[in-house]
Amino acid sequence: MTAVLRAIRGATTLDEDTKDQVYERTQALVREILARNELAIDDLVSIVFTVTGDVHAAFPATAARALGLDDVALLGAQEIAVPGALERCIRVLVHCYSERDRSELRHVYLEGATVLRRDLVP
Repeated sequence: MTAVLRAIRGATTLDEDTKDQVYERTQALVREILARNELAIDDLVSIVFTVTGDVHAAFPATAARALGLDDVALLGAQEIAVPGALERCIRVLVHCYSERDRSELRHVYLEGATVLRRDLVP
C-alpha cells in the first residue's frame, strides 16, 4: 500500500502544571504515538496541540520540538472551557503519512486522559 495522509489522536494529563511535567508528559505522548504507529519523524506533516485553560507552565509544541521535530509544523491552541471537562489536559492531533489502514492506527491516551476514550485504551 502507498503511504497516505492520516490523522492520529491522543491526550495526556498533568498532575501539576510545571514546565518539567509539560515536557515529560508531552514527550512521552509523542514518543508513544510514534512507536505504536511505527512512524519516523520524516513521516510527520504537522502536530496540533491543545491544552485546557489551567495549563500555563510551558508550550507542548516546544516540548515536542526538543525531540528533534525541527522541521515539523507544530501548533498550540487552548481548548474551550467546558464545565466538568478533564483538567490539566494536553491533547494532540498528529498528521502523518502512513501505509496503515485507518482502522490500524493506534490512538494514544495516557495518564488521566484514558477516561476520554476507554474504547481505545488497551
